[in-house]
Amino acid sequence: MFARSSTGFLNREFTEAVLSIQSPLVPRIGWFVWMGERAGLSEQTTLMIVWLLLFAAGCFLVVGLCCRTAAIAAWLIHLCSAKTGGYLAYGMDNFLTIGLFYLAIAPLPDRLALDRKLWRVRPRDPEVVGFLRRVLQLHLCVIYFFGGLTKCLGAGWWNGDSMWRALTRPPFNLIPSQTLIHGQSILLIAGIFVCLLELSFSILIWPKRTRLPCLIAIITMHIGIGVMMGLYLFSLVMIVLDFAAFGPGLLRRYPTTEMTPKVAKRDS
Repeated sequence: MFARSSTGFLNREFTEAVLSIQSPLVPRIGWFVWMGERAGLSEQTTLMIVWLLLFAAGCFLVVGLCCRTAAIAAWLIHLCSAKTGGYLAYGMDNFLTIGLFYLAIAPLPDRLALDRKLWRVRPRDPEVVGFLRRVLQLHLCVIYFFGGLTKCLGAGWWNGDSMWRALTRPPFNLIPSQTLIHGQSILLIAGIFVCLLELSFSILIWPKRTRLPCLIAIITMHIGIGVMMGLYLFSLVMIVLDFAAFGPGLLRRYPTTEMTPKVAKRDS
């Protein structure tokens, strides 16, 4: 986005100039470009190296190799990219930054990671795992509650107008307008469902009886967003965050060696 044309360069320089006015300490891709220039590398070469490092960090996290270093590197590089491209970023970038931050401070490695098998790293502290998961749970509850509250305060989500605008605005208009016209009643129901689900998520997700239906409902909502609007990456990030926060609690009936009964009972 920033390395293939002169417009991209100007865009990066402009956004970073605005960031420097706000605070000189805001992370930005320009830091890597500056270090690359000191090493005699062109801007395009430096940016290519940065993207390759980000890709490598993601691959290392998937297989669980050098987990701590990979998690911190992925979070820092993505944060710099998101801040530099702030005017072109959307919700996915923010939520991915949040997820990578929790991963960077989480007790690693996981029991299935290669680090555990290759270097015989000691098991994670279940107390710390439970605490960080609880923080992530509360974080998501706050996000969904205020997102639902904002939607409820406007009339667009109650009469279907917001759903119509979201599904007909390019480049999210994957569904033909004629199809949407014939399904106006469905749009109305879907808008009300989204409002009530996000507003009540922070309440329904805690009781054991409603946790699984609530989690399934919120995941279904994100799948619908991905399929109907083409926001596949955003939906995937949100599904991963939701399941990471509340999914493990549904599987506590199968205890592992890393979670003691006391911690499992408290965290559920």
